[in-house]
Amino acid sequence: MRTWKRVAGITLATSAVAAAVLGGIVVYTGVYDVSATSQHTAVVYHLLETSLRRSVKLRTSELNVPDLNSADRAVNGFKDFDAHCVQCHGAPGIAPQPFALGLTPVPASLVDTARVWSAAEIYWVIRHGIKMSGMPAWRYRMTDQQIWDVVAFVKVLPTLSPADYKDWISQHGSVPKQAEIQTPRISATSTAPDAQLGDAAAGQKALQQYLCVACHAIPGVVGANHHVGPPLAGIASRQYIAGVLPNTPANMLRWLRNPTDVDPLSAMPDLDVSEQDARDIAAFLYTLNDTE
Repeated sequence: MRTWKRVAGITLATSAVAAAVLGGIVVYTGVYDVSATSQHTAVVYHLLETSLRRSVKLRTSELNVPDLNSADRAVNGFKDFDAHCVQCHGAPGIAPQPFALGLTPVPASLVDTARVWSAAEIYWVIRHGIKMSGMPAWRYRMTDQQIWDVVAFVKVLPTLSPADYKDWISQHGSVPKQAEIQTPRISATSTAPDAQLGDAAAGQKALQQYLCVACHAIPGVVGANHHVGPPLAGIASRQYIAGVLPNTPANMLRWLRNPTDVDPLSAMPDLDVSEQDARDIAAFLYTLNDTE
């Protein structure tokens, strides 16, 4: 028995040392790509995501949540959300600002956050922020009352359609202006002059830059486990795009660049996808024949 325990102890110690050495080599050599144009590897991504969830859960286990059901709370929260949050996270039918599209990890879809995170957890993240994620801490810039108001509104988000959100804007606030330089639009009724597809490998990377993984599960693209949009597995073999357009390369380009021109009620916002990026993304999407 003592021999077995000794062997097990030596094995564990050796493994720990080997892991530490390997980690040191990876860090020191710079072999790990830290650029924001590529996502973390799946192992690193899920390790960070699990660490985030467990860390937040530990620190909110005894947090007292006030009554968030007041209509005034949600309205006040919307005003701060519109001023400080929609620029990175977007909203139903509203695209994030251009600078947010290049963030890695991508800003979360708060519709999904409202469904899977508790009010206490959302409050904690807003108040304290998340290291190395682009999510700032608001505790020195917003009062606790304001933060809880934002939580109240975030919890309302899953119930809002794009039309509903526009109603909130007209009644309570305004959407920050997009950048002056806009991508030329393609009419929903026009035929794309050239439906030539681009580089699928480049499209796989571009999906990350336009935050597609914030809402969709995409084979071959590392992202969150929870999604608010349909999974894109098998999209190449579907008869229709978004249930409204025959699935052709020309229509795919049209949809990627101007979804609300095709379907004004779509929750997918116009993301100002460039023509070349749309061709590349479409090329990648047409490699997704497997529905698994």
